[in-house]
Order: sequence, then structure tokens, then C-alpha cells
Amino acid sequence: MTVRIRGIYATALTRLLTDAGMDVVQASGPIEDRFESEFPVERAGATVATTDDRQGVGVSGDSDTVEAVVDCLTDLGRDTLSWADPLPEGAVYDGEVTETLGSGAVVDCGDGEGFLPYRNADERVETGDRVRVQVVAGSAPWTDGRPVLDTTLAVRGEVLTLERGGSNAATAGGPAMLDVIAADPRDGWGVSWERASDDASFDALADALEAANDRAANLDADLDDESATDAPARRHDGGATVWVWFGRESRFALDGHRRAVTATMQGHHRVKAGSNAASAAVDYVEALCDDPTPSGDADFPFAVTARQFGPVEGGSLTLGHGKPDGRLITLGRADVQSVDVDGSVTVEREMSGGGEYDGLGVPKEAGDVAETKLKEGRWWYPTVYRDRDGKRKGTYVNVCTPVEIFPDTARYVDLHVDVLKYADGTVERVDDDELDAAEARGDVPEALADRARSVAAAVANALEP
Repeated sequence: MTVRIRGIYATALTRLLTDAGMDVVQASGPIEDRFESEFPVERAGATVATTDDRQGVGVSGDSDTVEAVVDCLTDLGRDTLSWADPLPEGAVYDGEVTETLGSGAVVDCGDGEGFLPYRNADERVETGDRVRVQVVAGSAPWTDGRPVLDTTLAVRGEVLTLERGGSNAATAGGPAMLDVIAADPRDGWGVSWERASDDASFDALADALEAANDRAANLDADLDDESATDAPARRHDGGATVWVWFGRESRFALDGHRRAVTATMQGHHRVKAGSNAASAAVDYVEALCDDPTPSGDADFPFAVTARQFGPVEGGSLTLGHGKPDGRLITLGRADVQSVDVDGSVTVEREMSGGGEYDGLGVPKEAGDVAETKLKEGRWWYPTVYRDRDGKRKGTYVNVCTPVEIFPDTARYVDLHVDVLKYADGTVERVDDDELDAAEARGDVPEALADRARSVAAAVANALEP
């Protein structure tokens, strides 16, 4: 199995996946230098790329290879979670335009909605139009984006791309390259040579073209199938796309794999995931020091990281409340009251009136204050609600994956089960049924669900009068 890897996790994942018996291809220059090895330039069965927010990776490509890669990644830690994309890259749909926006159209593909930029459309599209589209870029479930679509159907890769109805004469290298490798694209398809082809051997180019021809033949067969239903409907599977979110334990596990290859500070991936500026600072520290930090989670430099990049007292912080099904809910912006060297951050929000506090059953009144105490690496956090006079109205304790406090947001995945402490001192554990259901659906792995239950039990015991 061949894998192409890009992004801030590349060194660790190259070590992890090669140890698992996979072949890393098209490696970047820094990766070749760190491993003191040359990696072949050939077609990748799957690509692993860091998401734009640095919280995880997307894995796309041949279904078998994607599955094998994801199996390795989810073994990193209890807080590694994954979700299959209902609109995988390469899939082809007969969709219906449901809305037109300033830069493109929203298309109902049946399995979900995609976004068709007008520049990717062969002709003008209007609401109600039926369009045949292909998914060219996915969107992680914890973001607000939609998968990007294109009306040009192709077999896309880093070595070459086959375009349905395309011309060979118009591409760089053109027919001359085809003569050299003694191979031709499938009838009705045109080949274009991508950047990686410059460093690929002739044999690798021929193999990549053969694989692309096979995929093109499968796509042709699916589109020629007369039994296809009306739009919206999937016409061609394409492959698989899976999104993997790394929690705090997983990032430290990745540090260990990277440390086996090169100098790696404690919390390398945890800090890099926070911001571009923090990521650059990590590179600077590691370039200066042969051994930038001793091992051990207790040595994670939270105080220095927060002082340099945030959060800071007097600033603000949002709560990135992830859900086990992959969604992300942002719980507003709160004022930072304090930041302690032990990784504790206290934030407050002034509440608006109306409704009740979930679970507590007490009215939400204007002037109420919600005080949330977060601690880096802890599997739970409490929010205390008080009225304008400071009288406690109740406490809500969220059980979650280990909290990560980034410069602008505290990030975690909620694990459903919670513990309440009412104003009269009564303690109640709630939503075990939701955790049970999430485990049964496969959204929460067994080990993570067991951890959530044990944390909830410990918190409930601690809160008992």
C-alpha cells in the first residue's frame, strides 16, 4: 500500500505508517532529509493531509488503503476519532441545484450537499437545474464548509490526471511523453502530467497511467449503467474519504513517533495545532536544540505557550464543543478571568434571559453569570451558574476528551454523560443513555466510552456532600 503524507503530522505519520508496512511515496524534501532516505515518486493509493485548522487529517484514496491507514491512526489513543465522509473525493453524482450564492451553487447530491463554484461549472447554473458533478475536495465534519464539486469528470492524482473528454495534445509533455512510456490513456480520456511526474521514473509513470485507466474504465461503466435513478443520486463511488480528529493523548503519541526520528519538544503537535505562529515557533526551538525537552507529559510548557500565544487574562476564549458524530458547536465567546501556570483557565459569560439551563431545570435570567473552569488535559470541566447577586443556581459538569486550551478556543469532544449539582446540593448523573447509543453507533469507541463512565462516576462521588 502506498501513501502520500503532507502537513504538520508528516514526520510522525511517516514513521507510524512505514512501521506498519506501508510504503510512503512522494515525500517532501524535509522528510527525506530526516529519514536519510529517498522515497519513490509513484502513484499513492491514499493521501493523508492535515486539515486547515490543524486539528486532524483527511485520508482519501483507494478504499482498502484508506481503511488500513485509518486503522493505524485510530490506534494512536483513546481520543482519536474518525468519520467517513458521505461525499468522498472522486465520487460522481447527478445532483440538483437547491440554491445559488455569490460565488457558486449549493447542490443536493443525495448523500449530502456540495458546493459548485461557478468557475468549476461548464455553463451557467440556476436553482432547480440537474447537474452531473464530481467531488474534488472534501470538508471535515467539524467545519462549516461543504465538499467542493466540479462538472469536469476526471481521475485526479499527484502524478497524472485523466480528464473525461480531454485532449492529449493540449497537455504538457503531450503525446511525446506517451511515446516514451509506450502507453496510452483510455479512449475518450486525455492525460495531463502533474508536478510529481517530473521526478517519477518512466516505469512509475506507466504504472500510474495503467491504474488511472482502470479507474476511468470503472467510472465509464457506472455512467453507462442505464438502471441509474433520477437525481439526486450517486453514480460512481470513486473511493473513500475519512476524517480523523486527533485529541490531546493522540498528539502526544504522535510526538513519540516523531521523537524516534528527530529532535521533538514535548507537546510538539499540541502546540503546532494551536496556530500558525505557534507552529513556526516550534520549528525554531527544535532547529536550535538537539534535545529541546525531556520526555513526560508533565513537562508540557503550558504556561510559556499561553504567555506567548494566548489565552491571556483580560482576553477572550470560545469553547469548541465537539460532538461524537463529528460536528463542532461553538459555545460563544467568554471573558478570560485568569490563566494559571498549572494549565487552569477560568472564563465567564454574562447570560441573556429566556429559557432554562439544560438539565438543571432552572430559569435563565438576564444578568446571570456562567463561570467555567478549564484545565489542560483534564477529562471534565465544570460550569457554575449564578444570579446577578452571586447566588448559585447550579453546576453542570461536562465529561469530555482531554481539554486542549489553544490561543483562541478550548477544544474537546463532549462524551454525552454529564454530572449535575443542583442549588440544594443534590447530585445527579445524566445522559448515560446517549453515551450508550453513541457507542452502539460506533461514534464513541469502547475504550473511550468506558473512560467517560469512570470519569463521570469519580466526578459524581467528589461532588456528593
